[in-house]
Amino acid sequence: MDLTINRSRLFNASCFAIITTAMAFAIRAGVLTQLGTEFNLNAKELGYVNQMAFLGFPIAMIFGGPLYNALGPKRIVWFAFAAHIIGLVTTITASGFWSLLISTFFVGFGNGMAEAACNPMVTDMFSGSQKTKMLNRLHMWFPGGIVIGSLVSKFMTEAGLGWQLQIGSILIPALIYAFMFFAQSFPDSKVEGAASTGENLKAMVSPLYLFMLACMAITAISEFGPEQWIDPIMRNAGANPMIILALVTGLMAVGRYFAGPIIHRLNPTGVLWGSSIMATIGIYLMSQATGSMVYFSAIVFAIGVCYFWPTMLGFVAEYIPKAGAFGLSIMGGMGMFATSIFQPVIGGWLDQEAAKRGLTAETADLATGQATLGHMIVFPLILIVAFAILFFVMRNRKAVDESVSLEQPQL
Repeated sequence: MDLTINRSRLFNASCFAIITTAMAFAIRAGVLTQLGTEFNLNAKELGYVNQMAFLGFPIAMIFGGPLYNALGPKRIVWFAFAAHIIGLVTTITASGFWSLLISTFFVGFGNGMAEAACNPMVTDMFSGSQKTKMLNRLHMWFPGGIVIGSLVSKFMTEAGLGWQLQIGSILIPALIYAFMFFAQSFPDSKVEGAASTGENLKAMVSPLYLFMLACMAITAISEFGPEQWIDPIMRNAGANPMIILALVTGLMAVGRYFAGPIIHRLNPTGVLWGSSIMATIGIYLMSQATGSMVYFSAIVFAIGVCYFWPTMLGFVAEYIPKAGAFGLSIMGGMGMFATSIFQPVIGGWLDQEAAKRGLTAETADLATGQATLGHMIVFPLILIVAFAILFFVMRNRKAVDESVSLEQPQL
């Protein structure tokens, strides 16, 4: 590894790239109702707008994975920055449904390119169990960024500031990560064979990788389904939706920062199995709770989904390292693609339940939101079984050690 690489700066810049992604997620959730009112969109149409953000992500990851091998992380980072700027500016200037679709797609594409660069770059800078630990620390800034974005959205809304200014605030972390990456040296892939897309593909057709790919789709829906629709679903449950989102994601950020000892004690498969159980309980409680109990159920949900995303990526990096950057990109892309498919479905559930029940707007929001959460419980239930199988299959298998010494100081 080139000793001129400033690993701390690269890691911190990657954190700001994840914050940009997270703030886009949170603020879009916060202004969803405003967008519906201004552009006269129903819930299903808003679902299609959300879908574009989640769809842009996997498309970027599919391109970003092999491009990482060919071009390296530096160029991928600048693709991400360009897409973020284009997407945010065109969202601010959007004039209707179709312009919102296109601009939101660019934001999602930027989010995917950021992950396509940062995830494998972090795994290239660390070895062994440090991969999962540092991926968790990197991805603590996704919930951390959602806390920032949800509070920004809440206070700007209460101050009477429009959704355009709220979207504009996402430009701040984008400019920061661009500044921090500027003129830096980047690491090369350090796993033997990982620089070859052909080697990546061979590793990715293994039963273990395909199993994890299917699980990634379900974990992403379990996490992002309730979060992205927090305002329409929970705004009449007797608790502030943005405070709920900040609470959930704040706990996730803390949990991911201290993930090292938990993962060391339980190993990644134990963490995933326990997480699926807690996520099931959390979604069930949220589908029943009102008033102050909403906050308690949100805490249980946060504990459940906290470690899903980074531990899935860390598992692949540790146990299937030959999948390389391409494998990590496809894993992340599958999670977002699955989530994108369900955005208009969730919106359709809300519209159909309201029409079917013939309730008032306030009662319909609560009843249909709880019914929608009730539908979502099937996803973590499937994961309980899947991760139980994974736990027992992997309990005696050790992670692959690339045996690469790092001469840089630890973060």
